[in-house]
Parts: sequence; C-alpha cells; structure tokens
Amino acid sequence: MQVATSRAKKETSDGVPTRRFVFLLLDRFTMISFAGAIEPLRLANRMLGKSAYSWRLAGENGRDVSCSNGASFHLDMGLEEIDREDTLLVCGGIDVQKATTKPVLNWLRREARRGVSIGGICTGSYTMAKAGLLDGKKATIHWENQDAFLEEFEEVRLTKSVFVIDGNRMTTAGGTSSLDLMLKIIAQDHGEDLANSVADQLIYSSIRTDQDTQRLSVPTRIGVRHPKLSQVIQIMEANIEDPISPATLADDVGMSTRQLERLFRRYLNRSPKRYYMELRLQKARNLLMQTDMSVINVALACGFASPSHFSKCYRAHYQTTPYRERGSFGKPGATRLSI
Repeated sequence: MQVATSRAKKETSDGVPTRRFVFLLLDRFTMISFAGAIEPLRLANRMLGKSAYSWRLAGENGRDVSCSNGASFHLDMGLEEIDREDTLLVCGGIDVQKATTKPVLNWLRREARRGVSIGGICTGSYTMAKAGLLDGKKATIHWENQDAFLEEFEEVRLTKSVFVIDGNRMTTAGGTSSLDLMLKIIAQDHGEDLANSVADQLIYSSIRTDQDTQRLSVPTRIGVRHPKLSQVIQIMEANIEDPISPATLADDVGMSTRQLERLFRRYLNRSPKRYYMELRLQKARNLLMQTDMSVINVALACGFASPSHFSKCYRAHYQTTPYRERGSFGKPGATRLSI
C-alpha cells in the first residue's frame, strides 16, 4: 500500500527532496506516540546526512502546550494555513473530546479541503472523525477507545490494526504504533534499507505492518493456550450487546455445557457466565467513562435488559453504581487512556 502523501517537496541545497510534517499537538497529547512519530524522521536525516524531513509543531494557541505527563512544548505556529504538500498529523491523548475544539475542527476541515494529507496519532483519530475526515474510510484507534468510537462514528470503518492508511488519511492505534507508520513512510520515500537502519537505531526489532492487530491474541492475554477456550472467548467478545447462552456457546465449539463449565473453571477459575458478565461490564465501564451515552443506553449496548439489573451487576463487580462511576471521572465523554 502506497502512502498518498509522497508528493514532490522542497529540496535541500544538494537536491534531496525535503518532506515536511506539521504536528498538531492537542492539549494533553500522549508523548510516547508523538516521540514515536518524530524520532524516526530525525534519525532518517542523520543516517542520510541530509535534511530529507523537516517538521513544525502547531497548536491552537500557537505558543505552548502540555502533554499528558505534564511536560510542556514550545510551538512553532498556530492554526495557520500550511503548504498543500505538507503532511499534517493530529496528536491526541487524554480528554481528547475536550481538546477537540471548534477552531481545531474548522482548521482541519479547511486544510482537508485544500488537499492536505492528514493523519491521527493515538486518539487524534477521534478528532479526525469528529471533523468528518474519516467518513467512509478505514481507520484505527487505541483498543481502549474502540467501543466509544464505534458508538459515535458509525460511518467510519474501524479496524483493530496497529495503523491504517486509506488514501490520504492515516491513523494509528497509540503507544508505539506511530513508529511503525513512520517506518512505513520512510521505506516508501527512501527504501526498506533506510527504514530498517532507523529501526535498528531505535532497537526496534520487529516492525509491524497495517496487517498486524494492536491487541494481544486471546491465548496470550489470558495466559492459556487452549483452542476451544480461545474460540469461546472470541465469540463472547464479538457478542456483547446480544449475549449468547452457555449452551449455545458450548454447541458452537462442539462441547457439552458441562465440559464448557469445567474448561472455564480449570483455566480461569470462574464460570463461563461469570466471565461473560465481566466482559460486558468492562465494556460498560469504558462507555460510561468515554461517551455521553445515557446509562440506559449503555446498559442496552452491553446486553442488559433493564437499568436496575445493570446497576445491580455493576455495583456487585465495581463496588459503585454506574451513575457514581461516571461522576467520579468528571465531565461525561472525557476520553482517558491507560498508556
């Protein structure tokens, strides 16, 4: 897959094309994702001995911005018009909905209309989607934010990939996934050898592609390598809104209900019903913290027939009610990351 942003750029004094990136740093952006995007460019320049890449840091106030760990960055520019040949990367992080302001959305829409290639780093995908830049496109976002994203942006074809390139739109899943995207771009601009050399400098031994998924496989996550157990859990995860009965789950993998019960007790020390309930409650908690969906709609989205039953189950598991959970995280809809 070719990145559609590899258009002709300005040149250095020795004729080497220079490609410029503009990083839009949203308030409380994630440093590791930003560093994963900018450091490969610096190393590529160093290894080429030429300024093949340049960059500018942009932000709404045009002066300074802080990332999620509290470090501050001095900005090069505000929301001013950029060159059409630039690549604009939106760097998001914690509370991305609050950071996605009207001026930011208007700027992104204007630059998109001018044909600028735009990408989302970490939760920057949310800001792109809010601006309507991912409608009908394939995209990705950090796995912790996927449930909320799917509820709000049905027109986006969300994937679980580490990064996605769809035309002149790019998105990454957060963490170190921005590094994989930039290595892909460097490889297309200057060849696989340079990209591999940059990865070696970073001691990054396994470059991922857009075919790699961001979450670990079920066996790795649960620490158990039993094919039928993994298969049942995958079915559960794919059917949160309309839960499937243990009898049907057992039948789907060629087991009796009693065998399924023993399998879960042996490896996970809980019943299939209990494990399924925990998955549903985990999704409910994500929706409560990351969206402004009503508690009733959260309950329905997680397979609970009534708010009272949902509240009872939630309190038994988390020792608080759904309403208090939402209140403890401040304003509804504030997206938070664990990275």
